[in-house]
Amino acid sequence: MKIIVAITGASGTIYSRQLLEHLLRAEEVERIALIVSDMGEAVARHEGVELPRHEKISIYENHDMFAPTASGSVQFDAMVIIPASMGSVGRISSGISSSLIERTADVMLKERRRLIIVPREAPYSLIHLRNMTSLTEAGAMILPASPSFYSHPQSIEELVETIVERIIAHLGIKQRHYEWGK
Repeated sequence: MKIIVAITGASGTIYSRQLLEHLLRAEEVERIALIVSDMGEAVARHEGVELPRHEKISIYENHDMFAPTASGSVQFDAMVIIPASMGSVGRISSGISSSLIERTADVMLKERRRLIIVPREAPYSLIHLRNMTSLTEAGAMILPASPSFYSHPQSIEELVETIVERIIAHLGIKQRHYEWGK
């Protein structure tokens, strides 16, 4: 699998780091394209989150509209925007492609490929809800960063894991994860 991970300026870069760590461990994943917005980088620094570096990860600048992720002819299997700011959600929902993240999301929608958007915002305004509805109708999956407590997480990392495991499952990657009732 070839997966695109995009990080925008919402709080919650820990979700991105843990997702990348899972993808790096997954045998099915051969390549990861990583795109981080300027605000995504600033938030990661502020939150003290360091993203993994690995030979499987190719990093593309958010202003590089010639990057391979901007073209539907390059076969990426899925894209995860994690965390997704409401500004990014709104621009993608409106079909605005002024950055590589937005263009890549647009490509995923037009090519009918898997797009998972992980908003990290609270509360949602009516505009946010309408934008997420439009994206869902266009084929995206909205998977809010709303962790669960069924597994009795004992740390922030374990709490974040409840969302990351859901994303991994929706990408079709087989990994051990918590299952209710087991």
